[in-house]
Amino acid sequence: MAVTDEAIEKIKAMILSGRLKPGDRLPKEPDLAAQLGLSRNSLREAVKALSLLNVLDVRQGDGTYVSSLEPPLLLEALTFILELHQDDSVVELFQVRAVLESAATGLAAQWVSEEQLAEMARLLDGLGPDPTVEELVANDLEFHRLIARAGGNTVLASLLDSLANRTARARVWRGVTQDAAIERTMAEHRGLLEALAAHEVETARARATAHVSGVVEWLRKAL
Repeated sequence: MAVTDEAIEKIKAMILSGRLKPGDRLPKEPDLAAQLGLSRNSLREAVKALSLLNVLDVRQGDGTYVSSLEPPLLLEALTFILELHQDDSVVELFQVRAVLESAATGLAAQWVSEEQLAEMARLLDGLGPDPTVEELVANDLEFHRLIARAGGNTVLASLLDSLANRTARARVWRGVTQDAAIERTMAEHRGLLEALAAHEVETARARATAHVSGVVEWLRKAL
């Protein structure tokens, strides 16, 4: 194992064991290096790498702190990776999204509240009968975001949010080029909302899978 990788693993172990908690300040560099049996240079490189991943927060003139470790913050690195693969891997991104959307929608069907259902209904009702493609995509992103949040799993919701934002361009493209794409999407959203309101877990999961898989099928042909 490279010395920098070893340093990263040791800092990670401190966080996982609870010796370092979100918001804690790390000991001074020479003290921490001595505690971990590391050179100051390898420790410095590890801190730099973990700060790029938003695990650590280096504050100039103040010190280095453990970040909040909240999923949206840690997943920013995933967002960057996805932005680099907008075209070549977009089909695979949609395939992953189909799996995760199914899981998230199944959880939402179990746990969604009446207030959350009402918010989803208001969102869909506010779209109007003849939206532009851009309006539909924005509404679609928010609708699926609400579903993921209703499932109660913040990590899953953050993953889906990253994937959804990175695939928005392909969804606009589909709305412009595919016949009846807008009408189909609106109808499928209504079907998803009905399944959620009835708390029909398997129906909700199946409709979510079909909803995203339809885009995958179209995209394969389009590419």
